[in-house]
Amino acid sequence: MSTVLDEVSLEGAPELASLMSASVRAEPEEPIVLALDIGTSGVRALLFDGRGNEIPDSLTTLASDLYPTLRGGVDTDADALVELVTSAVDILLERAGEQRIDYVAIACFWHSLVGIDDQGRAITPLLGWADTRAAYFAEELRTKLDEPAVHIRTGCRFHPSYWPAKFLWLKSERGELFDKSVRWLSFTDYLALRLFAETTTSVSIASATGLLEQDKCDWDGELLKTCGIAREQMPMIAQPGRTYRLRNEYARRWPPLDRAAWLTAVGDGATNNIGAGCVTRERAALMIGTSGAMRVMFTGDPPASLPRELFCYRVDRDRVVIGGALSDGGGLYRWMKETLLPDHLDDELDREIGAMKPDAHGLNILPFWSGERSTGWATSARGTITGLTSRTQPSEILQAAMEAVCYRFALLARALDAIAPKAAIIASGNALLSSRAWSRMIADVLGRPVKLSAAREASCRGSALLALEAIGKIDNLETTRAEFGAVFEPDLTRHKIYARAIERQQELYEKLISHRDTESLSQQ
Repeated sequence: MSTVLDEVSLEGAPELASLMSASVRAEPEEPIVLALDIGTSGVRALLFDGRGNEIPDSLTTLASDLYPTLRGGVDTDADALVELVTSAVDILLERAGEQRIDYVAIACFWHSLVGIDDQGRAITPLLGWADTRAAYFAEELRTKLDEPAVHIRTGCRFHPSYWPAKFLWLKSERGELFDKSVRWLSFTDYLALRLFAETTTSVSIASATGLLEQDKCDWDGELLKTCGIAREQMPMIAQPGRTYRLRNEYARRWPPLDRAAWLTAVGDGATNNIGAGCVTRERAALMIGTSGAMRVMFTGDPPASLPRELFCYRVDRDRVVIGGALSDGGGLYRWMKETLLPDHLDDELDREIGAMKPDAHGLNILPFWSGERSTGWATSARGTITGLTSRTQPSEILQAAMEAVCYRFALLARALDAIAPKAAIIASGNALLSSRAWSRMIADVLGRPVKLSAAREASCRGSALLALEAIGKIDNLETTRAEFGAVFEPDLTRHKIYARAIERQQELYEKLISHRDTESLSQQ
């Protein structure tokens, strides 16, 4: 049986909120930081004091029908998402009363793209990471350019989630909008334009576009030329310490923020690592939210060589974050549950899954409902289930899907060992913190202990800590204390069963996906 060890008197996810509340002192220390996390399942807003502690009762979470379109990889309205973000700020400030706020820190999903006209209006849809419509053009880039060389320069493979393929798709399929767009922005750049009437992008957001030379922190000339994009159409990259002030309209709307300094937004994967306490090579952050990711972060230059499975992005000009991303995680779990087990309560289902034998269902799943990023970066990957019979139970399909996601994490862990050998695994994300069964499963699949982060909103916390470091309130992130919860120790008997299942999944992958992209390109 897998065993669970506990730290700081924390038995599991239900107690995380009370632990974090207990750590907050009665009187918040200045400055006060508002942290915004703009994710692919909703917007979260939270206040922190100068020690990096949450201010009680300030958490605000909003979602809308925008998110199924963003997660589903279809056209999303950038202006509607701006309104959702501003509504979250409205609600938080109403709860906070007259509390004056000194700084605002933003974490946001990576890879988004929107084109604007000369009046600063969005004229293309907002394209997100889950949009796979540019798959053909990612393959076309592989035939034109040296992908391994580009991977080393930019930290990114050719894939429809990144800007180069998106640009070529827009040029081909939405040519009129492409021609009318005078500038190209990420969503947070567009949000800044709306809030401040000016915008720059951070090296963190820029680093995940697939167009940034990581060592120079500047746009890649060869890729810009290939995509037909002029350098002046790209957002200006912010200098360290860059802050903004609200334009008058929003300063009047939000009096507690009228003198607040807004920091340039950072990618939510980077802030998740920081919030979970994974800021050196000794700890790897494993996150399952809507999607999934496994990353290490450290101070220093991008590596001279990079495993083909992994990306390399930036936290800032001094730190990099290296890892891999799964397009399916908690979103796949939710789809499975709503489709197959809509009447089951999450807690009951978690206990049922936890009691099931490992890989005893006879199923083999490729968990690519939203396509594949790491480890193979296949542009045409789709979800697959084999082994179904008339005796297969819905709960077995759900269990097999959860296991299949874990197998992709195991392949990521192997690749990450080249960068951070045997790093301790720190887990976060709502999908994991609410599922003991999935946490145990990951430990068993990896054959390594998995320790839960006690930060219930790791990305918010990470953006607040990064802001406090930037203004000199804390010395550096590496010395910031991190709190952890339950530790899930692996069952090595189950690990051996899962090791065979990983090989079986890879055999199916090779048969169905590894050559599909090239064949698809040749048929165009």
